[in-house]
Amino acid sequence: MGLQDVKTPIFLRNIWYFALHSRALKSGRLLHKTLLGEPVVFGRTESGEAFALRDLCPHRGVPLSKGKILEGTVECPYHGWRFKPSGQCSHIPSLVGEEGVEPTKISVRKYPLAERNGLIWIYMAEDTQMREPATPAPVLPLAETALPTLIEGQLFPCAIDHAVIGLMDPAHGPFVHKAWWWRSKKSIHAKAKKYAPSHLGFTMVSHKPSSNSTLYKILGGDITTEITFELPGTRVEHIKAGRNDVVGLTTCTPLTENETEVTQTFFWNIGWIAPFKPIAQYVARVFLGQDRNMVTLQQEGLKFNPRLMLIQDADVPAMWYHRLKKEWADAGAAKRPFVNPVTETTLRWRS
Repeated sequence: MGLQDVKTPIFLRNIWYFALHSRALKSGRLLHKTLLGEPVVFGRTESGEAFALRDLCPHRGVPLSKGKILEGTVECPYHGWRFKPSGQCSHIPSLVGEEGVEPTKISVRKYPLAERNGLIWIYMAEDTQMREPATPAPVLPLAETALPTLIEGQLFPCAIDHAVIGLMDPAHGPFVHKAWWWRSKKSIHAKAKKYAPSHLGFTMVSHKPSSNSTLYKILGGDITTEITFELPGTRVEHIKAGRNDVVGLTTCTPLTENETEVTQTFFWNIGWIAPFKPIAQYVARVFLGQDRNMVTLQQEGLKFNPRLMLIQDADVPAMWYHRLKKEWADAGAAKRPFVNPVTETTLRWRS
């Protein structure tokens, strides 16, 4: 199967994307971010609730993020127009009352947000007037009070498809991530993993980590790991070692057609890891950087628009991704329920 054989849209709509960490959004400040090619401004209300608006004043197109939060509203720096967190205009200073202009009838787009576990998710609807998301935001296997213990994010100079496929590729480890503390070419051996369909994606069902995955061993105990992928680009690995839990969340958020923000967020309940957090941060930075270096190198070849290949069995997760993405787009266009195209199976490869 060729990579171009399944035609899918660049960005999926009517779905949740990871936007930013709660700690990045300070009270009383505005934060700009480009998501799916759209300018978005984030802020917090006095009560601490996060909100997001289209980062363009409808008056003259000035970014609202260059203004300020004033009396619970976002004030445009150009003419002082104010917008509530709902997006509704509440004040136009230049009006004298005789113009026939009603500020409350003017608004900017509001994006639905969901905030939990120190993560802020944004719903990117196709309909700019949509206020309520059609589906709930992602829920991680975490306690309500759990917060991130380690964060590493890097900007990948590639389209989201290449970032996601690299994320789920099971065969590149010994080559891209070769290191004494991880894997080497000499450690390659045959593997067989069971997969099953799950919410908006698929799951590599709970299993013991591969024998050539050194880092898992330091957790001790009877270790199992379960890896789940969910549209549009979310990977969750849940590692269990007795009473110890590690949840690794990796998200791919497209900023533009050729820029994708890849963020790794870890949660754990293992107290003894705390002194080693700087080492863990370094490992995460190196590991993610190796993936970034490879997709950067890949761009050199993609300039020539080559026909790309997907092979059995190692590339089946990539095939599923394209089918899932196409089904989501087709179901949305036809206004019918999404039908997961993934079927339960066992995949075999060497890595």
